[in-house]
Amino acid sequence: MKIILHLSLLLICIGLKAQIAEGDKIGDLHIQPVYHGSLALEYSGKSIYIDPYGGAALYESLPSPDIILITDIHGDHYDTATLEAIDPENSLIIAPKAVYDKMNDTMKEQTVVLNNGDSKDAEGITIKAIPMYNLPEADDAPHVKGRGNGYVLTLGKTTVYISGDTEGIPEMRNLKGIDIAFVCMNLPYTMDVDQAADAVLEFKPGIVYPYHYRGRPDMSDVATFKKIVNDNDPNIEVRLKDWYPKS
Repeated sequence: MKIILHLSLLLICIGLKAQIAEGDKIGDLHIQPVYHGSLALEYSGKSIYIDPYGGAALYESLPSPDIILITDIHGDHYDTATLEAIDPENSLIIAPKAVYDKMNDTMKEQTVVLNNGDSKDAEGITIKAIPMYNLPEADDAPHVKGRGNGYVLTLGKTTVYISGDTEGIPEMRNLKGIDIAFVCMNLPYTMDVDQAADAVLEFKPGIVYPYHYRGRPDMSDVATFKKIVNDNDPNIEVRLKDWYPKS
């Protein structure tokens, strides 16, 4: 069950001071991998957390978030313990309706609901929610269409895509002008490296980071993902980071 995997991942970080991967500076944007499907972005003095997860110790070295984006209801995306521990009182939270419905009243007061197709300008950043779901579509799929959000962020002249938990859906393949993409690849919950590479080769981001790549029972082979992408299109830069920090 997916909840067992989430708990095992979480236990790695509870009570430990974890070392997160080295971040990247791309133009005016600082990118900080954190853990599994969680990352932080800094742009124009603003800090954005995506799916904070894994315990507050992972975030101690990072600026407090101005914006928090949540993609889905699952515990490795909507992690209430981590959210409360990082003290998001002064943060704007953006989440789909399914996540909002699970929040307490205090958290709801600082949350804006975006569903697929919705967009919002916040702190000088444009945030658009796009679909994320499994194929073939089914009512009992781990991720059904319309429940969770991927996000496209426009930060000045840089456009960033965050896939959330998805397969290589048409809405991903049809993206245009993506400078930086974070693309998941873990079985049995999202997609394998071949499907992820095939989708990336279609929408052609300038830079792509494989993330959210720990599945059951093994890590996805992100080196193979990189090889497939670059054998077919050497103009796409694949950046490999360690999204599973050790204490």
